[in-house]
Amino acid sequence: MAYSEAQKRASLKYNAKAYDRIELKVPKGKKAKIKAFADSKGESINGFVNKAIDKAMEE
Repeated sequence: MAYSEAQKRASLKYNAKAYDRIELKVPKGKKAKIKAFADSKGESINGFVNKAIDKAMEE
């Protein structure tokens, strides 16, 4: 099923309202390592980073 322009606009509008964005910069090549690690745990990069932040903030 195709993703319509209306669906794209609705998703962008929802995401802008529901989420804050943080830009993260890592050295060249590190993103691939982070992605491989997250994939090995069955997570997205975003999910992995959020979980790591939550864990660090609990300490």
